[in-house]
Amino acid sequence: MKDPIQKYFQIGTIQWMSHPPVSYDLLDSVKTLAVDDFFTAIEITKIADDETRDKVKHMLEQSHMKVCYGAQPRLLGPGLNPNDVDEEGRKKAEETLLEAIDEAQYMGAKGIAFLAGKWNEETKEEAYSQLLKTTRNICSYAAEKNMMVELEVFDFDMDKAALIGPAPYAAEFAADMRKTHNNFGLLVDLSHFPTTYETSRFVIQTLKPYITHLHFGNAVVIKGCEAYGDKHPRFGFPNSANDTDQLVDFLTVLKQEGFFRAQDPLVLSMEVTPWGDEDGDIILANTKRVLKRAWALVED
Repeated sequence: MKDPIQKYFQIGTIQWMSHPPVSYDLLDSVKTLAVDDFFTAIEITKIADDETRDKVKHMLEQSHMKVCYGAQPRLLGPGLNPNDVDEEGRKKAEETLLEAIDEAQYMGAKGIAFLAGKWNEETKEEAYSQLLKTTRNICSYAAEKNMMVELEVFDFDMDKAALIGPAPYAAEFAADMRKTHNNFGLLVDLSHFPTTYETSRFVIQTLKPYITHLHFGNAVVIKGCEAYGDKHPRFGFPNSANDTDQLVDFLTVLKQEGFFRAQDPLVLSMEVTPWGDEDGDIILANTKRVLKRAWALVED
């Protein structure tokens, strides 16, 4: 493409994946990303300390970046499940998601993203109903604040083993949600397509009416190999599924399906994280190189 990618997408990164908190100071990370004008969006998550939260908020207010809020760690860390068939467990997941909406609003985000929880075949229908209940409740709360709620589509049997799930099931869920709430959408991630045994064309065409947010990255789906599952290793990682060609395909299908929207660009965030002793800033540069090359190869 001759046009810069920023014409059609708000390019972002997932802060806590680019700079994992075990190795990187949050304030240093946010500043590093905020001074990099390649990025026009940033995805943050729960910040427990009030003083740190205020400092991050101040930096982001200066940055002219779109702020997104990922509530996934709020669920994954403590093992909360928004489709828990135990009602008390479901309510705990809902509670943290309602708190996430409040924190997201304070930080300047216009919505939150989350994921479904684990499931069992014998209680799948009940789990689906529980997820609808949770999602409708948080969408109603978010609507009062003019905010969006987005469900990220994950693998259903490989690593996260989330209820939502393969693209057709995600479409069914999104259709049910849109019957009652128009502030609901789906977040799709190229990293997850190999883990759901699906292609870019299949996922994007199946979910086209509901996609409101995009991620891209890499995955290893060969059992027994390092970083197997939903680990988001760098492009070029041994035995991994995605690289420049797969990203070109992803972008090409997005173009063909009408997602190059100069007047209303979606967020397209890189979700790649250092593995072992790898350097997060080198991995960010790696990801930018792959994105720039893929973009150059997309036909006008």
